[in-house]
Amino acid sequence: MSELPDTLRPAIAHGMRLQWEPAQEAHVLLYPEGMVKLNGSAGAIMSRCDGVRTLADIVADLERTYAVVGLAADVRAFVALALERRWLEARE
Repeated sequence: MSELPDTLRPAIAHGMRLQWEPAQEAHVLLYPEGMVKLNGSAGAIMSRCDGVRTLADIVADLERTYAVVGLAADVRAFVALALERRWLEARE
């Protein structure tokens, strides 16, 4: 996939559900064939992918929440991977 635009509005893909799993102390992505346990960073990104916020909004929110800068490349790489795996879909 080419460079993702700042205006991309990623959303959890149709048929998938993101939820916090207390027993595993992690976000999980549920789908009909199974489940993906997400690490902390992936869960933080996926929980912001609501189809309303842009990629730029998500990066800014994560940087503000965790008081760090320079997350854009990592967030973009994860979102690209999640789009490729069809965990996320791009909304207009």
